[in-house]
Amino acid sequence: MRDMSDIIRDQTPLTYSARTTVKHACQGMRQRRVGAVLVIDAEHRLLGIFTGRDAVGRVLAEGKDAARTLLSEVMTRAPATMGPTGSAIDALRLMHDGGFRHVPVLADGKVVGIVSHGDFRGLETARLDEETGLWERI
Repeated sequence: MRDMSDIIRDQTPLTYSARTTVKHACQGMRQRRVGAVLVIDAEHRLLGIFTGRDAVGRVLAEGKDAARTLLSEVMTRAPATMGPTGSAIDALRLMHDGGFRHVPVLADGKVVGIVSHGDFRGLETARLDEETGLWERI
């Protein structure tokens, strides 16, 4: 079974400060082809996460100007996180139970990566489906 360190080994997560505009963050997400950015402070501590879903639900749907809205205004503060030794199945459980698709990975309180539901294929997803089915039958 894989742990987070295997998945994030060569990763450079997309990070921005809380004072970055939504427009700039969305341009970065498009360029890097990722669905989320991590919002960090100067010491690389996690402040929040901003996803494509946030862009739609908290910016576009509310009629906010993406060029003037800051990430600090629309990010999810204090998101659920994992450490680099957490298992893939634990990450999938966390995403499933919380209803989200991205989990920041922290080591010593600092951002070292991010995992998304799409990072997990095959055995981990099948195992989660099996576990969910068992709990639903109980």
